[in-house]
Order: sequence, then C-alpha cells, then structure tokens
Amino acid sequence: MVDYYQQPPSYHQPGYDYTQQEEEWDREGLLDPAWEKQQKKTFTAWCNSHLRKAGTSIDTIEEDFRNGLKLMLLLEVISGEPLPKPDRGKMRFHKIANVNKALEYIESKGVKLVSIGAEEIVDGNVKMTLGLIWTIILRFAIQDINVEELSARDGLLLWCQRKTAPYNNVNVQNFHNSWKDGLAFCALIHRHRPDLLDYSQLHKGDPIHNLNLAFDIAEKHLDIPKMLDAEDVSRHPDEKSTMTYVSCFYHAFRNMRDPPPPVIRQPPPQRVVVAPPPERDWRKDAETAANRICRVLKVNQENEKMMEDYENLASDLLAWINRWMPWLANRSTDDTLQQAQQKLEDYRNYRRREKPPRIEDKGRLETLFNTLQTRLRLSNRPAFLPRDGHLIKDINAAWAGLEDSEKGFEEWLLSEIMRLERLEHLAEKFRRKCALHEEWAHGKEDALRSNDWRSCGLYKIKALRKRHEAFESDLGAHQDRVEQIAAIARELNNLRYPDIGPINARCQAICSQWDRLGQLSSKRRETLEDAERIAERLDSLYLDFAKRAAPFNNWLDGAREDLADLVIVHEMREIEELVNAHDQFKSTLGDADREFSSINQIEHEVEHLVTSHGLDRELLRNPYTDLSASDIRRKWGEVQNSVPRRDSQLQAELKRQQNNERLRTIFAEKANQVGPWLERELEQVLAIGLGGRGRLEDAIQQLRSIQRNVLGYKPNLDELERVHQEMQENFVFENRKSRYSMESLRVGWETLLTSINKTINEFENQVLLRDSKGISEEQIAEFRASFSHFDKERAGLDPEQLRSCLISVGYTIRPGREGDAELHRVLAHVDPNRMGRVPFEAFLDFMTKENSDQDTVEQMIDSFRILASGKTFITADELERELPRDQAAYCMARMAPSREPGAPPRSFDYVTFSRSLYSQ
Repeated sequence: MVDYYQQPPSYHQPGYDYTQQEEEWDREGLLDPAWEKQQKKTFTAWCNSHLRKAGTSIDTIEEDFRNGLKLMLLLEVISGEPLPKPDRGKMRFHKIANVNKALEYIESKGVKLVSIGAEEIVDGNVKMTLGLIWTIILRFAIQDINVEELSARDGLLLWCQRKTAPYNNVNVQNFHNSWKDGLAFCALIHRHRPDLLDYSQLHKGDPIHNLNLAFDIAEKHLDIPKMLDAEDVSRHPDEKSTMTYVSCFYHAFRNMRDPPPPVIRQPPPQRVVVAPPPERDWRKDAETAANRICRVLKVNQENEKMMEDYENLASDLLAWINRWMPWLANRSTDDTLQQAQQKLEDYRNYRRREKPPRIEDKGRLETLFNTLQTRLRLSNRPAFLPRDGHLIKDINAAWAGLEDSEKGFEEWLLSEIMRLERLEHLAEKFRRKCALHEEWAHGKEDALRSNDWRSCGLYKIKALRKRHEAFESDLGAHQDRVEQIAAIARELNNLRYPDIGPINARCQAICSQWDRLGQLSSKRRETLEDAERIAERLDSLYLDFAKRAAPFNNWLDGAREDLADLVIVHEMREIEELVNAHDQFKSTLGDADREFSSINQIEHEVEHLVTSHGLDRELLRNPYTDLSASDIRRKWGEVQNSVPRRDSQLQAELKRQQNNERLRTIFAEKANQVGPWLERELEQVLAIGLGGRGRLEDAIQQLRSIQRNVLGYKPNLDELERVHQEMQENFVFENRKSRYSMESLRVGWETLLTSINKTINEFENQVLLRDSKGISEEQIAEFRASFSHFDKERAGLDPEQLRSCLISVGYTIRPGREGDAELHRVLAHVDPNRMGRVPFEAFLDFMTKENSDQDTVEQMIDSFRILASGKTFITADELERELPRDQAAYCMARMAPSREPGAPPRSFDYVTFSRSLYSQ
C-alpha cells in the first residue's frame, strides 16, 4: 500500500544534503573497474582545469596528491582562500600533516568526511582518493547550484531538464542512462550556442559521433576539458563522472540568457453570456441554507479538533524520541561494570515498557493524518499541512533515527559488560601474580647487599657461594612470572582498564626491582668468585635438594595459580580445550609425585646423616635455599586438594555450555517457524491491499480477522523474546542454526502490524469516499485497474504517468502548453503537498468530485444570503433565529463586523467568512 502523504522512495529526494561525504566509498570493497577508470579520468581532468590556473597539473590522481601539496593548492584555487602554510619535508609525517590540513579545511566548510583519513591518501589508496575528490566536487562545484527551490544535484538535474525540454529524443531523468546517446550534451550546447552545431542533423542511433562532437566543441569553444570517453559513456556511464562534467556546462552557461522559446498561439476563448439569475424568494430556501451552513460548520469544527489532536500527538512523540535518542546513541566505554549492568536493565525496560506504546502512537498518528486529509478532500477544503518538523515524513525520519540508534545497542552493551568482566579478571590475576612475586622477592635485595662473607670462615664462604648459585637458579625460574606480570599490565593498558594507575605503578616497581636483583646478583657472584679459597666439602644432598626443590616449588606455584584461575568461556570449543588441558595436567601428577618423594627422601637422608654423626642441629638448615620440605609438602597438599575442585568447576561450565547449545536449538526451531509465518501473513495483507478483494467491507473484515490472528500469535514472539533474553544473559551472541535474528523478527512483527493498520485505514477512507460521493464499487474497481496499469512500481503515479492514466479513463488533456496547464491544475488537487507521487485515493477523489454535489464557496455565500433575505450582511438575530445556538456562536466568534453603510449594530460580513473556510 502506498502512503499518500509520505515521500515515495526515489534515487534523490529534495532536501537531501549532497555535500555530505557518501558512505558507499567505505562500505564497498572495490570500485567497479569500468567506473574507477572513468572516475580517474574525469576527476583528473577536473582537477587540472583548476590547477592550470596556478601553472601546474597532475598525471596520476592517487600518486600526485600523496604529499598533500597539490591537494592544498587545489583547494586554494577553487575556494579563493589561503590555507595554512604546508610542511616542506619529505618524511611520511610531513605528508600526513599536509593532507590533514586539507581535510580540516574541507570539514570547516560543513562537509562531513566519513572514513577518509590522511594515511589512506598518503598511501595512495585509489578508492579513498577518488572519494575525497568527489566530496570536493560536490562541495565546491555542485552544492551552490540553485534552481527555483532545488539545490545541489536536484537543482542541476532540473536545470538540465528545462534546458533540453524543447529537443526531440532527449529525456533527462538521471545522470547515467539519459546521456548515453550524446543528444543531451548536444542539446545543452545548441540551447546556449546554436552557432556551434546543427542539432537537426544528429541521429539517436550514432551515439559515438554525438558524444565526440559534444566533447570536442566543449573543449575547443567553451573551455571545458574533455573528461569522458565516448565509448565508456555509451556502454556503461558512471553517474559521478557525468555529474562532474555536466556541472562544468552549468557554470559555463549559467550567466547566459536562453533564446526565446517558440510561442504557441491558442485560439481566443469564446465568451459565454450568462443570463442574470431571476429574482429569488429568499425565505423560501432559508431552511435548506441553514442546514448547509450547520453541516459545513460542524465539519470545520471536527477538522480543527483533528488538527489539534495531530499536533499534540506529534509533539509528544517527537519529544519522546528526542529524549531517548541521545541515550541510545551514547556508546561511551567509561562506565563501570555496575553502571553497564544498570544500563542493560534500563534498555530492557525501554524495549518492554517504553517503546510498545509509542509504536501504537505512531500508527495512530498516521491514521489520524490520512483520515484528516481524506475528510478535507471530501469537504472541498485545502489539504492540512502540519507545521515544520511535524510532517509524517519528519516523524518517520525521527523514528528511523531512533531505530538506527537502537540497532546493536544491546549486543554492544553485553560486549561491554563482558569486556569489563574480563578486565576485572585480568586485574585480579595481575594482583595474584604480583603477590606471589613480592612474597618471593621479599628480603632478596637486602640479602644480596649483605657483607656477611667478610666474617665467615672457609666452610661458610663455600656455603654462601653454593647458596648464591641456588638463588640464581631460582631467579631464572621466576623470569617467566615477571614477564607475565608485564604482559598482563600491557593488556590492561590496551583494553583501557579504568584504574590503570596503581597497576602501572606496581608493574614498574616489580620490573625495577627485578633489574636491581639481576645487577645485585651478578655483583655478589663476582664477589664470591673472588674469594681466595673455595669450599672443599660439597654437601651433595643440600645442593641436590636446592636444585630440585626450587623448580618443583615454582611448578607448584604455577599449578596452584592455574587451578585457582577463573573459568570464563563462551563456546563449547573453549571449555573442551580447558578440560583437555586439565586432563593433560593430571597425567603429569604421577611424575610430580615421584619428584616429591625424591625431595622428601633427600630431607630424610640429611636428617639421618646429622643425627647418626651427632652433628649440630643447626646444620639441618639447608644453606643453599630458603625452601623447606614443609613448604613443599604444604603446597603439594594444596595442589592435590585443588584438582577435584577444578574438575567440578570444569564439569559445571561444560553443563552450562551444553545448556547454551540447547537454547540455540530451541530459538532456531521456533524462529524458523515464526519468520516464514510473518512473511506469509505480510504477503496476504499486501495481496489484499493490491486489489481483487471484492467488496470493501469484506476486505476490511478480512483484514481485521488477520489482525486478530496476528495478535493471537503474539505469545510465540514473546516466547522467542524470553529465549533470546536467556541467551543474551548467558552471553550467547551467535546462532548459526537460525535463519532469523530476534531483531529481524521484531521488525517483521512491527511491519506486519503497521501494514494491517495502514491497509484498513485505506479501505475505510475508500468506503467514506464511496458513500460520500455516491460512486459504486464497480467504478472504483475500474479506476483502480487503470491506475494499477500505470503504477508499475506501486509507489504512486508521477506527473507523466498521471497524464497517461487520465487519458486512458477518457479525461481530455490536450498536447502542448494548454495540456500542461491542465495537468498542473489537476496536480494542485491530487498532490497539494508536492510529494511528487499521486496515490490512488487522490486520483479517485479527483475523478468523482466533478459530478458530485460538493460544498463550494459560492454555495456557502448563497446560503448565508438566503438567511439574510438577500442582504450583503447578516445580523446576530438572524443567525440565532436560523441556526442552532452553538453554530450561531461559532459564526459570530469568527465573522468580521460588517462595514456596509446603514448596517445595524451586531451585523456581520458573511462573504469574507465563507471564503476563509475554503482558503489556507
């Protein structure tokens, strides 16, 4: 169904800002090779036409603009304004700085650049360079074009249409196919310089000759460089290249006056002598006149009430949209985890409670607008034009902006929550590793700075040297943990962790301490190596214990940390990998147990040796390491206890991921049923709206039945919403099993309800039209068949299609200016808002109103003259006597006092009042 008062879709629309940089340069992966070749040639020639004023030119557009110098010079030439002084260096950063100066100047002229950066221009990116030059052409060569109320591309197209209108075989509708045969270019030249070519000698079947003729004449006589190839234009014309070249004709001809158009002489109109009306008995028709006035005034009051309701409802809806759009568009990443979770709850409340009533308000607003326009047409009133910003297209544009802001908001917010949770997990992991390292490094610097070797004998010096060897082995084992701490700190910086200051300070302190430990360790080793005597007795058991306990202790610390790590996964593959890794870890426990037994055996042998030889108990302390067997036993016990707990965690997470797979399956099965059902219902509604429905009342009843069925189907969509929300809460974002997303199903549901409401409203308006005009449904069907024959795109009739349709139903429209004037008169009735498309309701209204009994200004004035007994004014007593009390009060409140000589007090001017009822 076509919305009567909504702008129909078209390639260009009035009011569209063509100076905005087009996003298609960013969305398309590659330009079409044929179009890329044409654009490079055209844009290069256009740039050279300006650069030659500065005594320079370019050869390769993507190479010669890389350093930014000629780009800045081009902008200075075409704007006449100086740019900042360029950087003259040849380094990459000099080139980027120059290009950025050019881009900043373009943006200062109100042009929004999308996804075009200085780096792409410096790197010679062809697509981005062509996009930038096209943006400059739009801003400085096309934006300022203004023809009547149209500007930029629309103005240029209208200029071409008017200039080429008198020429045969020329019909300019766009900037690609309309120029393929070359006649449009030749027509532009002949219209302004008929001395340069003979248009009557040109043939449509020779496009190459026509194009080359136009290009050569333009280059030789009009100073317009040859920007296009005739072969390319005749086969596959590029719109941007054609528009650039045609704009040069506009600037070359805009100050030239057109030759006078041919004068079409029309026969003088015959004068019709109308006999004066006979004398009337004014009191005889007083009752009929009073009834007519009451009916007209009642319709006017009802229409005013509907206008007020529309404005109030539109203002309320726009205020609600403007209140929510900034909140939905805010994708700031500065929130904490708690704030992001609260924002998610607010968004779901918006989807469940805030938006559904507003969808109903929007549909009610459109219904009110269409009904009001229909009532105004039926009562021969001018069309209702809401104040600026409150048109239906403004409401739809604001609603579309709201939905654009809403797209992807929930997924983004859930991703942000997941990112914040990962940051907290990384920060906690960083703190645990730092605590382990700080626990290990505590006191190490003081021990390395100690001069205890000075007061020790030979045996203790040797012991200190071995002890230091064990320390260096331990130091190397801890290198990996320090690197992990630094890596986690870098990741937290890259992920913009909010409280990054303490993290960086702690990481810096650990790294600085690590460097000092390395330096102090090297210095102490050199000191001990300088000792003159080395220990003669090597306690192999102590040394073996130290060398085996240190890496085993490091392995224990790593195992404890891994077993205590949080389990955060989002796919079955991730949890399966964790389970496999854990199984591999458990397979190493046998070797670890044997290593643990060996370390315990070393301790038992040392104790047995000291006890059996009666040595001092102080010798039980290992001089090579601070680790004790009790620490090893404690940590080993913690590892053994943590293994079953880790098993339990992984199994629980495995079950959760299996549940997520179940949710995907449930959603897919339900969505793959609901989606096709919505499509079938929408096709049925559209089929009813296109015709072949029988009686209008039967079609309305059938639509209402479909509406009840659709509303009864709502629990299926609610069930999908519940499953979708559960999936989102479990961070399930992808579902390859389903052909439909929840968002597409929501849009399908809203589209179906909107189509039903619009189609019902259309049929009800047709019933109102049929009953008020007395037209039969067979006549309506006949008019619709002719209308549908010409309305191929189902978007309403454009002016030329309307002309053909009127002729097909027997309406006489003569060729030439007289027919054009008649067509403009018809368009003033059927398209009062200048939407560019005529819907079926307006066409039907026009075809039936000529023969129907409608209220006119003359009928209204004549009715008041009857009540006033033929006077040109009416008194308050006559109004109160002939009209109901409320209608009489309505008239006296709006009528101006009569200025007729001799009019008594409380006399009113009913003529001016009657005319005001049928004017804007």
